[in-house]
Formats: sequence, C-alpha cells, structure tokens
Amino acid sequence: MKKNKAIITWLLSGCALIFIMVVVGGITRLTNSGLSMVNWSLFMGAIPPLNDIQWQETFELYKQSPEFKKINYDYSLSDFKYIFFWEYLHRMIGRLLGLVFIIPFIYFLFKKMLSKKLLIQSLLLFFLGALQGAIGWWMVKSGLVDRPDVSHFRLAIHLTTAFITCAFCLWVALPLIFNDKIKGDKKIFNSILTLGALVLIQIVYGAFVAGLNAGIGFNTWPKMNGEWVPQAVYSLSPFWKNFVHGPYGIQFFHRTFAFIIVAFIIYICKKGISKSISPQHNKALYMLLSIILLQTTIGIFTIVFMVPFSLALIHQLIAFLMLMSIVYCLFIFKEN
Repeated sequence: MKKNKAIITWLLSGCALIFIMVVVGGITRLTNSGLSMVNWSLFMGAIPPLNDIQWQETFELYKQSPEFKKINYDYSLSDFKYIFFWEYLHRMIGRLLGLVFIIPFIYFLFKKMLSKKLLIQSLLLFFLGALQGAIGWWMVKSGLVDRPDVSHFRLAIHLTTAFITCAFCLWVALPLIFNDKIKGDKKIFNSILTLGALVLIQIVYGAFVAGLNAGIGFNTWPKMNGEWVPQAVYSLSPFWKNFVHGPYGIQFFHRTFAFIIVAFIIYICKKGISKSISPQHNKALYMLLSIILLQTTIGIFTIVFMVPFSLALIHQLIAFLMLMSIVYCLFIFKEN
C-alpha cells in the first residue's frame, strides 16, 4: 500500500503541475507573452537575465523579432520584462515537471516498485512530456519568422497534447487509488468514450478560436449578429477552408458543436442514471453534466463580453477539468 501511495502521489503531482502549466500557458497566451523569448535552450535557458547588461542584451534579441518590429515597437524594457516573465515562468514549470517525473521514476525503477504495465505506462508518459516540450518550441518558432503570431494549428496540437498527457496520467493513477473493483457498463463506457472524442475535437476548435482571435468575430447569442448562419461563416472558397482557416466559420463551429456535446451528455446521463448501477456512478455522471453545462455557460458569457481575460482563462481551465471528469467516468464505467 505504501508503494502505491508513493506512486499515486507522484502521478497526481504530475497532473497538478500540468494543470498549473495550462493556467500559466493560458495567461502567457492572453497577455501575448509567448514570443518574448526568442531562443530555446534546455539548460542555459533556465537562467534568466541577472543584471541590467544581460537584460539589455536579451531585449536587443527580442527587438530582432517580427513581433517587436510589427506590433511591440514602442515597448520599453519594463514592458518587455513583463511579457518575458510569463513565458519564462511557463518554460520553468515545464522543466520542473520534467524533474518531478524523472527523479521519482529513477527511484521507483531502482527500488523495483513499478510493475511491467506501470513501467510501460511511465515510459509513454515520459515520451508525451518530451513531445509536449518539443511541440511548444515548434509552436513558438512559427511566430518568429515572418508573422508575429503562432500557427493556430500548432497551438491546437500543443494544447491538446497537454490535455491528453494529463488525462493519461490520471488514467494510470486511478486503478492505484481505487483498489476495489467497480462494476462497469460497456454501453455507457462506449458512449462516454465517444463523448471524450467529441470534447477533444471541441478543445482543438477552442485552440483555433484562441489562435485566430475568432472569439471577437460575433459577440451576440444565440444568433450571430441577428442571423443564425451569417454569410461570413461560409465566405471562403473552397467551403472547407471556413472551418480550418476562417475565424467566423471556426467560431460558428465551436459554438454550435458545444450544444451537440450538451445534448449528448444529457442523453448519457438519462441512460446511465436510469440503470442505477450505483450512487458513485450517478454522482460521476451528474458531476460531468454540471461541468459541461458550466463550461457552455462560461463560453456564452466569454463571447457576449468580447473575450475578457478572466473569462477566457476560466473557459480554458474548465475545459481541462471537463476532460479529467470524462477520464474518471470512463474509469468507473469500464468493465473489469
């Protein structure tokens, strides 16, 4: 039991740090701080500028970037320090996450505390974490060439990979937390799995909305400036481009798809609760329904109030909790 407790603490610490990283990543994006560090170095990048000369040198490097030349050309050193702080903090949490994972992993390996299954799962987590770091720099690089803006595709991959990594980390931890076997239901499990796929698509489109600033396209609800489907939604040619490149088409998809998810979770809840498998199963479904309804409500307010900082950040964090709730529901409805 002590062995499991140590591993559980390790895995849940990883989940908590990923959550913090998503929070800081959201702040970094919303404060437009993501392109403030124009170099990437795994070890030397951990040391920030320590004196006025180093700060000036770092600022001079930033002045060569497209973002400074085209957008922030009037920034002072103090302005630069503010945006540098958020990107630096984001990267440092990533480094801390790596240490929190690898040091206990080596200890558990040395003490032979990991089963074969746990070892494979841990190695996969390590791969996902390393991949996430590489994707992060790949994303930042897209904004350091010509356009002072990161690719919304790369932003979506970066965010979704973080969510999937945390979801898998929680999935590995849950069987260690709940030792007793829980009665499952294959049909409900498959429905929740489908819901999880739909939510991942919605998370990708949420990143598209963020990356293209599509949230400020139409700021009325339920109609979009008095129309259900404005012409701007399908103005690009060919038609499919509206939903991968067009800000208006992407916002339309994101806000419409939310109600498909709401309808589907209501269907799952009605179906699952009518079976009355156990109070634990019912509570899990009610929790998931509540989070999805809250997320939809926050999404509506975010649009109507023209994407204020606080609501945009809360919207991203609830998306994170929504996916973790789906993982928990998948676990308890899984047939053992």
